Amino acid sequence: GTTPKKRAVGGDGAGSSGSGGIARQEGAYGAEQITVLEGLEPVRKRPGMYIGSTGPRGLHHLVFEIVDNSVDEAMAGHCSEILVELLPGDGVRVTDNGRGIPCDLHSRTGTSALETVLTVLHAGGKFGGES
Repeated sequence: GTTPKKRAVGGDGAGSSGSGGIARQEGAYGAEQITVLEGLEPVRKRPGMYIGSTGPRGLHHLVFEIVDNSVDEAMAGHCSEILVELLPGDGVRVTDNGRGIPCDLHSRTGTSALETVLTVLHAGGKFGGES
């Protein structure tokens, strides 16, 4: 194949093209270079895009989401107690006396509703408008 040409882009006056700055490779960039990830693959490849970080900040985001689900149950009148425990070894336990996650078979996925909401993107009771 051929080696892509480089040209300078920017505004400092330096560089071979007279526009200076950052060198940029020229080459094909079209629809065929766009990658489409499906299912949980994008979460596995780039978890930080979904939870903000793969470090402590991302962990805090996940804990917040779990507590938020308990608060939603309470605000809907289905829960009167929420307990957040900090456990040894940097663990967190969140419990409430709400309805929990259904465990019966989900008709569309063929797996339990529990497995569905924990493994399928955009699956949950909040999307139907009746919970």
